[in-house]
Amino acid sequence: MDFGEDFDQVQTKESLADFIGSLKAELLSSSQEWENKTLEEFLESMEAWVRVVDSYAKNIGDAEVFTPSWKTFAKILCAAKICE
Repeated sequence: MDFGEDFDQVQTKESLADFIGSLKAELLSSSQEWENKTLEEFLESMEAWVRVVDSYAKNIGDAEVFTPSWKTFAKILCAAKICE
């Protein structure tokens, strides 16, 4: 899964807040790129992605997700916008 996001910029709570603001702006300007546009769909997808994060890490080789960080949370948010 390629999120097309620069997660390396998310290192602090302030940069995560900026990232969330960017996601909101993207939803408002380019909602056609989002699979999950409602809060209910978004949260359902977020829950599902967190439950299968082990498979994601294995397939992509992204072991960072096993050590929660601001960057990990940014990845969860991005997964929730597109995963079904």
